[in-house]
Amino acid sequence: MVVAEIPELTLAAGYFFRVGAEGKRTCPTVLLLMASAITMNMPGSIVGSKNELRERYMCVAEITEMIHISSLVHDDVLDDANTRRGMESLNFVVGKKLAVLAGDFLLSRAFCTAAVSLDNTEVVSLLATAVNNLVTGEFMQMTITPAQRCSMDYYLQKTYYKTAALISNSCKAVAVLAGQTAEVATLAYQYGRHLGIAYQLIDDILDFTGTSASLGKGSLSDIHQGIVTAPILFAMEEYPQLQEIVEQGFDNPSNVDAALGYLARSQGIERTRLLAAEHAKLAADAIDALPESKDESVLISRQALKDLTQKLIRRTNGNCWYYMYNGGMHE
Repeated sequence: MVVAEIPELTLAAGYFFRVGAEGKRTCPTVLLLMASAITMNMPGSIVGSKNELRERYMCVAEITEMIHISSLVHDDVLDDANTRRGMESLNFVVGKKLAVLAGDFLLSRAFCTAAVSLDNTEVVSLLATAVNNLVTGEFMQMTITPAQRCSMDYYLQKTYYKTAALISNSCKAVAVLAGQTAEVATLAYQYGRHLGIAYQLIDDILDFTGTSASLGKGSLSDIHQGIVTAPILFAMEEYPQLQEIVEQGFDNPSNVDAALGYLARSQGIERTRLLAAEHAKLAADAIDALPESKDESVLISRQALKDLTQKLIRRTNGNCWYYMYNGGMHE
C-alpha cells in the first residue's frame, strides 16, 4: 500500500511500517475492537457480507494508521526532531525534503485507498476532517500567544485536534460503515475523543516523570520546546507567579528550572492524572451506552475497549497499548 514508483520514496514512506518500528499500533487496535463492539445484527442489505465488511474495517484501520504516521513524519520535520519511537527520526535519516515528500505520499495513498476501496463519501469526509484537525492543532501550537499558552481551554482544544481527532473520527467512520444509527456513531466518536484526550494527558505526565528509554524520546521534551501542558497549567493555578514565567517562554534555562520547581511543589501531576481518569471514564461510559447485546464476541470487544481506558491511565511508559488486540476480527 505504500509502494511508490521511486524506490527511495518507497523506503522513506515505509520507514515506520518495518518490523520493529511499527510503534504501538494504537489506532488499528482501537478501530478493530470498535468494529466488533458495534456489530449487532445489521441488515445484510446495509452492510454487505461479513467478509466484505471486515475488509472495509481493516481498510479504515490501515488508512488511519497511514494518516497517523504521516502526521508524525511531518511533526518531526517541523520540530527538527532527531528521534521517534526510540529510533532515529525519518528526517534525520533521509533529510527534511524527502521526509516531507514521504509524509505527503502517505496522505495521498490513504485517501486514494479510501476513495476507491470504501466508496463512502461520509467516511472519506470524516477522515478528511481528521486531517484538517491535525493541521489546525499544529497551527495552534505554532502560533500560540502568551495568553493562550496559559489557557487550559486552549490546551484541551489543541489536544483534541492534535491527538484525539483522528481516532474519534475514525471510530465514527467504522460505525458509519457498519450502517449504524447516528446515536451509535456518536458514541463511537465520543469513545475515541475521550480516549485520545486521556492518552495525551498521561503522555504529558510521562514527559515529566518518564525516562528517555521508556518513552522513546527525551524527558522534558515539551517544556524545552516551549510547549506548556496540563501539569504546568494546573501548577499555575496554585502558584499564580508561575504565569509570568510561562508567558515569557522557556528559551531561558532558568525559566525551565523555575517552572519545574513550582511543578514539584504543586498538585499539577496528580490533578492531570485525575483529569485523565475523568476522560477515561467518559470513554468507558460511551461503551456502556451502546445498545444491549448478548453476542459474546461483541461483549468481549466492549470489555476490551473499557479495559483499555484503565490500562491507559495506569501506564508508566509508552508501551502499554502494544498489540492488545491480536486476534483479528471476531466472528
